[in-house]
Amino acid sequence: MRRLRIGFLIDPLETLVVGHDTSLAFMLECQRRGHEVHCFEQQDLEYKSGEVRAAARMVELQRVKGDHYRVISEGRVPLSSLDAIFLRKDPPVDVEYLHATQLVELARGPLLINDPSALRDANEKLYALQFPDLVPRTLVSRDAAALRGFLDELGGEMIIKPIDGFGGRGILHLRKTDRNLNSLLELATAGGRVAIVAQEYLSASREGDKRVILVDGEPLGAMLRVPQADDLRGNLAAGGRSQKSELSDREREICRRVGPDLRRRGLVFVGLDVIGGFLTEVNVTSPTGIEEINAFEGISIEREMIDWVERKRA
Repeated sequence: MRRLRIGFLIDPLETLVVGHDTSLAFMLECQRRGHEVHCFEQQDLEYKSGEVRAAARMVELQRVKGDHYRVISEGRVPLSSLDAIFLRKDPPVDVEYLHATQLVELARGPLLINDPSALRDANEKLYALQFPDLVPRTLVSRDAAALRGFLDELGGEMIIKPIDGFGGRGILHLRKTDRNLNSLLELATAGGRVAIVAQEYLSASREGDKRVILVDGEPLGAMLRVPQADDLRGNLAAGGRSQKSELSDREREICRRVGPDLRRRGLVFVGLDVIGGFLTEVNVTSPTGIEEINAFEGISIEREMIDWVERKRA
């Protein structure tokens, strides 16, 4: 395989965590194979005279906490000169993020992972609703009366979360008996101005939610994220702990149903979240978890991912 030039649109290099961040695992695998690694952020992008460029840094990496990268060179790099670009900027998916995907999309030549138009279309909370028989009972609304009515339908207990939330932020467990109910709905919907996702509360969430990693529509591994005793969120960013887990028949069926559509859209690297056999989220912006899954299973998901890139560029 010839030497590739691979770009990473990410958050600041300084913030990546050795042994946790999937982006760093991808970069280390690229380096192991002799490929160049170029990193840049959203604000580094520019368009001029038909060309999209980035103020990028070519880096050398190592698995040393606090000393995980060294800048080899830096300068403006035409994105068309890169063989592949990983778009792995963490949420929120705001206007600046959307503009960054549009700029990258103007580059001619590089393989884009994940596809920018698919990143814009596949909201991580709403995309799953295309498979209504796979998701918990759900209402998306900004109307407090409708949300209270749905709470009654569900037996007086439900989960609400912001449509553009991430890392477990803004998730609330509501009960009809809570005297704060009306205030919580008012806060969550910004007084009826913002729609939210309300879903059936799944008691299996106490055992954890499962993160399933897919490459090109195929599941490669999974782990359980178990919430702390005093928290309802299993997200690792919210203090949840990872635990070894196998895929159930139901979870494999979810992957078989969702995988072909992910592949069609160009959503190559994806993390599904599953609770109690129900699909709750489809993470496409910067899904993580491969370091933990690799450690549990003795596998290397990043090798599978870079294998895929090399096959496409061959």
